[in-house]
Amino acid sequence: MEQRSFGRSGVKVSPLCLGTMQFGWTADEKASFEVLDAAYDAGINFIDTADIYSRWIDGNPGGVAESIIGKWLRKNPEKRTQIILATKVRGRMGEGPNDEGLSRKHIFSAVEQSLKRLGTDYIDLYQVHWPDESTPIEETLRALDDLIRDGRVLYIGCSNYPAWRLMESLWTSDRCRLTSFISLQPHYNLVHRDEFERELEDICLNYDIGVIPYSPLAGGFLTGKYAGDQAPPEGSRGAMSDRIQAYLIDPHSLSTLEIVKQIALERKKSPSQVALRWLISRPAIVSVIIGPRDLDQLEDNLGCLSVELADEDMRRLDEGSAW
Repeated sequence: MEQRSFGRSGVKVSPLCLGTMQFGWTADEKASFEVLDAAYDAGINFIDTADIYSRWIDGNPGGVAESIIGKWLRKNPEKRTQIILATKVRGRMGEGPNDEGLSRKHIFSAVEQSLKRLGTDYIDLYQVHWPDESTPIEETLRALDDLIRDGRVLYIGCSNYPAWRLMESLWTSDRCRLTSFISLQPHYNLVHRDEFERELEDICLNYDIGVIPYSPLAGGFLTGKYAGDQAPPEGSRGAMSDRIQAYLIDPHSLSTLEIVKQIALERKKSPSQVALRWLISRPAIVSVIIGPRDLDQLEDNLGCLSVELADEDMRRLDEGSAW
C-alpha cells in the first residue's frame, strides 16, 4: 500500500487509517480482532482510537476500544513497532471535577491510563479530542511537550479545532518553544465541506499540518444505504443520528449522493469507494479514517484504493457538492 509523509514529521502512514470507534460498540472483541488482522495484512499501518470510546453505552466506563487494541497488540507484539498508534484525550473519564479536559493534571492521568489499556510504553500520536475553553492553551501544550520529552508520546495532534484555535496553538508553540501539532483531525466529507475548506485547509497546507479526516462517509449516508424517501430502519445508526436524518431531507446532500452513486455505477464501484477516493485525492489529506465494524465493510473500504477517478469525475463531484 502507498505510504504518505505525515505532516512535518518523517513518519510514513497509509492513506487509510483504521478508526476504532465501533470496537466494543457494534463490533465485539472477536470481530475487532478480525478487522485489525485484515487491515494490517492489507497494509494499513495507522490505527486511531480515543479513551472515551465507547463511554456512551450504558454501563461502559470508556477505554474499551483502547483495551481491545491492547489485547490485540499483546497477541502480536512484533507488530507494535510497525504501527502508528494514535489516541485522544479530553473527554470525561470519571465523575470527578478533574476527570475531563486538557489541564496538565487530566492529561498526565489520562495518558497513563491509555498506556495501560493499550499495553504499550509510548503513543505515536497523542491528540487533543476537542478544545477545552477552561484551560489556557499554554498549559495544555506544556503538558504535551513534557510527555514528548519523557518519551511517552512521540507526536501531538488536535481534533475538531476551528481555524483560530489551531493558529493560536501553533503561535503559542512557536512563542514558547514547545512542540507543536503535526496533525488535524476534522469532520470532512463530500456533504460536509465548508467548515474545513473555508479556513482550515489553507492553514494546513501552509503550515504542513497532516489532515486525517473522520466520518468520511457521513455516518453511512454516502454509502447509499439510507433511502431518502424512507425513515432509517429502527435501531440503525441513521435512526439515532440527527445529522444523518438531516442529510436525508437536505436537497443538496441528496443530489450529491446521486452524483456519487452515478459515478459508482459508471466505474463499477460502490458509492462508498467513490466517496473515499475523492477524499483521499483532496489537497492536505494524508490519511482518511475509516471505521469498519466487520470484514465486509473493511473490504469495501479498501476497494477505494483501486478506484480511478477521471478529471471529469472529480469535476462533477467537486461542483456537485460545492458549498
